Amino acid sequence: MNKSLIETILGAVVLCIAGFFMLMAYNSSSIGSNNKGYLLKASFDKVDGVSIGTDVKVSGIKIGTVTGMKLDPVSFLATLSLAIDPEIKLPKDTVISIASEGLLGGNYVSMTVGGEEETLKAGDSFTFTQSPVSITDMLGKFVFSAAESKTKEDPAAATPAPTPAQPN
Repeated sequence: MNKSLIETILGAVVLCIAGFFMLMAYNSSSIGSNNKGYLLKASFDKVDGVSIGTDVKVSGIKIGTVTGMKLDPVSFLATLSLAIDPEIKLPKDTVISIASEGLLGGNYVSMTVGGEEETLKAGDSFTFTQSPVSITDMLGKFVFSAAESKTKEDPAAATPAPTPAQPN
């Protein structure tokens, strides 16, 4: 009887700890958030690495979240919906871009605040946007431009040397 009571108490403690971890995971994810803030829109050529729940940052500080993504059927631009902290008032000339957290990190939406006095209001769209820069595209351009410049400098390197004729 005493042994089963200890096992029951230990099981209850394990369940409480598991519940605590589930609560922490729920609170730290965007599942439990109700996206408080005013909504803004931004259109990009491409939004590689961005998804719903991606952070929106100014000077490295999170001020909002990506709440929606859709493709404009007329312009074929990717349009992001952003929920911005209501305490943050962004000037109309704010530049919004998609930045990388590093070589192995994900992407986030970055803003460079402008100097205009008039601010964006709920439902407004950003005028100045910058699509993400693809590291693989940059590496490809670098490799091919290096190979192209080498062939321009030394044309003999671009053409293979003739093979000697074989005697019959």
